[in-house]
Amino acid sequence: MNSAQQRYEALVRAYTPDLCRYAYWLCRSKSIAEDLVQDTLLRAWKNLAQLQEAGAAKSWLLTILRHENARRFERKQFDYSDVEQDSLEDTAHASPEHWVATDRLHRLMLELPQDYREPLVMQLLLGMTGDEIATVLQLNLNTVNTRLFRGRAQLRARLQPDHSDGVSQHG
Repeated sequence: MNSAQQRYEALVRAYTPDLCRYAYWLCRSKSIAEDLVQDTLLRAWKNLAQLQEAGAAKSWLLTILRHENARRFERKQFDYSDVEQDSLEDTAHASPEHWVATDRLHRLMLELPQDYREPLVMQLLLGMTGDEIATVLQLNLNTVNTRLFRGRAQLRARLQPDHSDGVSQHG
């Protein structure tokens, strides 16, 4: 086995779980997420020589995944029936309370502006640092930290019991 193949296999072992979690969060479909991860890993293999620093591998792979997700929308080749079937399968394996809470959090996160949502998902779901997020999103660290702060504040406000589409019920 050559060193490029060993390097690639190490990346696959180390980062596939994070890629799968992020892909699923993006599309809410197990089969589409698997396709996204496969496309990401294929593109990573083809462009492995571009990865200069091993420490940047996670950010590099997530950037590829984000681009593959954007290509998915450009191609418009996804099947909504797959999404519905996956949603039904996912709910069958979770308690109703867990499903309701997860679904509510996902819906509230989707309400956030994308500039706040994307770094927040990367931090909460993938455990990425501000520096890693800045690299993936090609932003400076101060911008990422501001977006994380504002995103958490908006999410916290949406989680309040009296939040109803931005209108307080008290008055």
